[in-house]
Amino acid sequence: MAWKVSVDQDTCIGDAICASLCPDVFEMGDDGKAHPIVDTTDLDCAQEAAEACPVGAITLEEI
Repeated sequence: MAWKVSVDQDTCIGDAICASLCPDVFEMGDDGKAHPIVDTTDLDCAQEAAEACPVGAITLEEI
């Protein structure tokens, strides 16, 4: 099962917790905000990052 990872760019505050928790899925862009690198099969990692996001900018959708 794979998961589409999205980051709401209007909501993201760029604290980078997602990139530090799950660097295979998230990276910090030149704009200072988080961006998903790939869709993932590692739901645990992506879900942990989503739950840790202080503004709830990360969503996961089964694909």
